Amino acid sequence: MDLQMPVQYVKGIGPQRARALEKLGVRTAEDLLLHVPFRYEDRRAFARIAELRPGMKVSVSGHVAVAGLRRARRMAIYEIRLEDDTGRLKAIWFNQPFLRDVLPMGARVVLYGAVELDAPGGRQLGMVSPQYEVLSGDDDGAPGLHTGRIVPIYEKLGPLQGKALRRATVLLAQQVPGDLPDPLPGAIRARLGVLGRGDALRRVHAPTDEDSLDALNAARSAGHLRLILEELFLFQLGLARLRQGRALESKGIAFAITDATREAVKRVLPFHLTGAQKRVLREIADDMRSPHPMNRLLQGDVGSGKTVVALLAMLIAVDNGYQAAFMAPTEILAEQHFLSLRRLLRPLPLQVELLSAGRRKGRRAVLERVASGETHIAVGTHALIQEGVKFARLGLAVVDEQHRFGVLQREDLRRKGYDVDVLVMTATPIPRTLALTAYGDLDTSVIDERPPGRTPVRTLLRSASQRREVVELVRGQLEAGRQAYVVYPLVEESEKLEDVKAATQMAGAWAAALPGRRVALLHGRMKSAEKEEVMGAFARGESHVLVATTVIEVGVDVANATVMVIEHAERFGLAQLHQLRGRVGRGSGASTCVLLAAGRLGDDARERLETLARTDDGFAIAEKDLELRGPGDFFGTRQSGLPTFRVAHLIRDRDLLERARAEAFAWTVGGAPAPDALRAFLDGGGWERRFGLARVG
Repeated sequence: MDLQMPVQYVKGIGPQRARALEKLGVRTAEDLLLHVPFRYEDRRAFARIAELRPGMKVSVSGHVAVAGLRRARRMAIYEIRLEDDTGRLKAIWFNQPFLRDVLPMGARVVLYGAVELDAPGGRQLGMVSPQYEVLSGDDDGAPGLHTGRIVPIYEKLGPLQGKALRRATVLLAQQVPGDLPDPLPGAIRARLGVLGRGDALRRVHAPTDEDSLDALNAARSAGHLRLILEELFLFQLGLARLRQGRALESKGIAFAITDATREAVKRVLPFHLTGAQKRVLREIADDMRSPHPMNRLLQGDVGSGKTVVALLAMLIAVDNGYQAAFMAPTEILAEQHFLSLRRLLRPLPLQVELLSAGRRKGRRAVLERVASGETHIAVGTHALIQEGVKFARLGLAVVDEQHRFGVLQREDLRRKGYDVDVLVMTATPIPRTLALTAYGDLDTSVIDERPPGRTPVRTLLRSASQRREVVELVRGQLEAGRQAYVVYPLVEESEKLEDVKAATQMAGAWAAALPGRRVALLHGRMKSAEKEEVMGAFARGESHVLVATTVIEVGVDVANATVMVIEHAERFGLAQLHQLRGRVGRGSGASTCVLLAAGRLGDDARERLETLARTDDGFAIAEKDLELRGPGDFFGTRQSGLPTFRVAHLIRDRDLLERARAEAFAWTVGGAPAPDALRAFLDGGGWERRFGLARVG
């Protein structure tokens, strides 16, 4: 049997369904088999009709003694009486008139469903819309595809669902031979103690009595473990080859770090580096001095000083006669980084430009300066890797990850920049599970130390009814000579979100509540010059309260600001709340963040806010965020930056990911010959198709 057979030739599929399945990435028989059940039901228990009691969920076999189709309130109702040698059972289905031909009088069938009384206080037992299977020959009571066994339940797959999907997939799985070509090397199979590939595919779709129902539903059966480890091994093997291939490349850029570079660094540093920043900068500098491309992930918690380290790396590139690019995922964040970098670089004669899709005015002139080399550092969004943007001599690309760039986008950036060094900088610590997938091809540096003198931020959770207490807290800080932020989720009031107070309206309300204090407004719709003026005035202490949207998520560093109020905190994500909280506590003064929630909180919202109030550990917050939202939503846009896994689940299978990665990287270093199936997968484009990512060779 060839698993690469087009899916249209699988029994029960055909050309029309195959065309619909192809749009979902299901092109082959193997693709269909990798659509594994999301749960299993134990339908092995058969009962006699006389033994049935309300609440039981069982299988019953017998023959149809009475059958009829009737209509009630524009609804077709098909009703039968199933009879065995102990009694009769009523069963009904709604809007399925075709059952008149499938379950006619005299047919021998098995039903599976919940037993219930046909009416409150009634005595007749029945089943509503039970699963059914028509028996033939001598198989009365024998296991079928849909009853009498542990039955797989599948999520809908395009035009296929329910019994049709189960029939096609289970029958296909039963045809898989035991000697199926296996991409897992034999030595690794033995160490992991897993089944052969053919056995695993059969048992995931057609479990045997050896398989525990609990293990199947936890995706920990022998078949599941094999397929999960295989998928994770294949993915990590691609990343290992990607890293190995880069190590063999010679890019022609071995940056030198001169006395002039060190002097430039001293002129722009606003403070002394922490020990962690120095360690990470040494790791980056070593990479940049190497004749091989740098591909490094820089992690660090809020306020740990990642941007400064990235700036110093860009200075190394610029001092060597190269350009640097700084890419952010949104225009607002790109603009904030642009303002911050320009402010820090004022002591040096360097040209910093902002290039984003939203800036039309003067765009052509900026492109010309980037292309001529007049621009030393270009800051922008995805626009930096679009056609039409050309660098004279790009040497370093810094990506402010924000969890939205994956392997594919980084490869695009490298190809754009003529084998540039790449530094990926994350604004939120990434759980190890995701770091080993979305960033598994990168070396990692972690800034795990806060700048000296900074104190932990106290976090309070308050309801709208406690607003007066919050206003008094802000007033007290202002009287002590401190400053405050107030953050709103919207710029102006929305008809769709009438309960959400907007920044523009509430700036006036805060000014009225704090007479004699200067309240400034900052939001993303303001022009760049206006934003810079407002932020500069706040940094100089000329305004006391900054009412803003999430435009202050990055790029605002005012040590004198010691209180932050986040209105409608329930509407923000956990990572975003952590980022916002990081705007205070940047000096030696004790700081407070107030999460002001409106109305009754849902379970998820309450857990988010209580997590933030409980800890300021960015990695612990990231793990909880991953748990609450799942891998795809954690990255901001569904599945962006992540490989497409069909069997593995990044949260559930963290332990298996570690084992698979260790095996993949060890096997790559060992240089053992690959099985034919593995070589075909890696060299024939299977890795890219399977995981939806960039070329690995």
